[in-house]
Amino acid sequence: EMDKGQREYFLRQQLKAIQQELGEGDELDEEISNFRRIAKERQLPEEAVEELERQIQRLERGHPDSAETAITRTYLEWLTGLPWEVQSEDLLDLVRARKILDEDHYDLEKVKERILEYLAVRKLKDDTKGPILCFVGPPGVGKTSLGRSIARALGREFVRISLGGVRDEAEIRGHRRTYVGAMPGRIIQGINQAATSNPVFMLDEIDKVGSDFRGDPSSALLEVLDPEQNFSFRDHYLSVAYDLSRVMFITTANLLEPIQPAFLDRMEVIRLSGYTGQEKLQIAQRHLIPKQVEQHGLKPSQISFTTAAIRKIVKDYTKEAGLRNLERELAAICRKVAVQVAQGKKGKTSVSLPQVEELLGPAKHFSEELLTIDRVGVATGLAWTAAGGALLFIDAVALPGRGRLRLTGQLGEVMKESAQAALSFSRSYCAGSDIPSDFFTKHDFHIHVPAGSIPKDGPSAGITIAAAIVSVLLGRPINRRVAMTGEITLRGDILPIGGLKEKVLAAKAAGVKRIVLPRLNERDLHEVQPELRKGLTFHFAEDMREVLDIALKTKARPRRKAS
Repeated sequence: EMDKGQREYFLRQQLKAIQQELGEGDELDEEISNFRRIAKERQLPEEAVEELERQIQRLERGHPDSAETAITRTYLEWLTGLPWEVQSEDLLDLVRARKILDEDHYDLEKVKERILEYLAVRKLKDDTKGPILCFVGPPGVGKTSLGRSIARALGREFVRISLGGVRDEAEIRGHRRTYVGAMPGRIIQGINQAATSNPVFMLDEIDKVGSDFRGDPSSALLEVLDPEQNFSFRDHYLSVAYDLSRVMFITTANLLEPIQPAFLDRMEVIRLSGYTGQEKLQIAQRHLIPKQVEQHGLKPSQISFTTAAIRKIVKDYTKEAGLRNLERELAAICRKVAVQVAQGKKGKTSVSLPQVEELLGPAKHFSEELLTIDRVGVATGLAWTAAGGALLFIDAVALPGRGRLRLTGQLGEVMKESAQAALSFSRSYCAGSDIPSDFFTKHDFHIHVPAGSIPKDGPSAGITIAAAIVSVLLGRPINRRVAMTGEITLRGDILPIGGLKEKVLAAKAAGVKRIVLPRLNERDLHEVQPELRKGLTFHFAEDMREVLDIALKTKARPRRKAS
């Protein structure tokens, strides 16, 4: 008459009694008491303790060899293994922190100031929440290594996870325990790996996060990166609130545009622009060369680089905002010297100008030289790319036709619309001159932007295109040493642009003397260091007519008659 459940219970009790007599039944009891002991030591919050007791009771009722018991045991290991109240002590010595940041990175003053501000506030107020910083900049400028340096300056553990290509929301929030092989998400795994509740947590490449039918990871990160919510972050696997407010989150990205606006709003954006030639020289001498010499088994007494040689490598063998290619070229020289040393060469190899070409071969890149003469219809523009700034030459020509506008050079939709606006302004501007009234109906305009294999987009080439068209219409050449950037309206007003420092860097490298910028960008000029501004004249214009007065040469070229 006894039902199946009661029968199993009595049999299990008998089995337990037999195991105790044989000295084999103590393992589970010992494991359970161990879980309770660790929970007490780790000072688990009340909610976690209740969940722990519930799962322990389930473990006691279940069969030791069942699949359910194995899942429960794994869950309890995760629950008791997390550093709930364990925190590493912050090193609040501001002088020491500054010294470490300066040792690891050259310049980057804005970032260093922000870290010192955080330390100062932490020193005055102990329970302050960790900041959420977003480092945005071209590849190779030191965003990821900066995170490590910050962790070292604070005396905290460093955890890095790469979000490039992550498309599954469960990667962030974890899988529910109903799934086979369920695990916590990457955030909880990172905290467990750090073994403290307040590490420096780097989320790398957040602009590369994707979304598909498995959910949107960037939406799942909204809770993680909000100080008003992340004190009770719930992982699907744990199903217990975990406090992330003490974690210092740092995210990195190359571009801000792909990042979800609500996600971006939760972060404090710090822009890291590309390095100048002088900065690259300093970084190579202080950091890159000693690192490569050590990695290739050489000694400082066996190899040295002259300043002129480093400058040549920067200028002729690399073309980037960051430092990765420069490091590769220095590594290539170190390898060749290592071969000579391994073959028995004695003495010191001094890498000078002639030896650079001998070791690395002919120059790989040529700096964007300006035109040799001032030309009609060719204007010098400035562009911003993910890899830094660049010079943009815009060619315009009028051909017999029916008033059409032809655009080439793999231009995006926004840039095409800028060209149309520039043409409309140019027609309006030249309406009162001696151009025949039927000129626009009998001629086509062809605008070409060289480097046609590279896609180009954005509105900031508007005034450059307009200058090239007006130059063609009036037959006046454009000063090749004047570079310009700005968005144009149909009325000829000039709107502000972004990426100012990168564009100034590109202009300086190419030998430009004068730069025309929108008036509203005058306030952004403080971002550009004084040494970078040296030798450059900045003109701030509100109207396209001001740009034409600066850029167009006064000497007019005789106009050819329309065929």
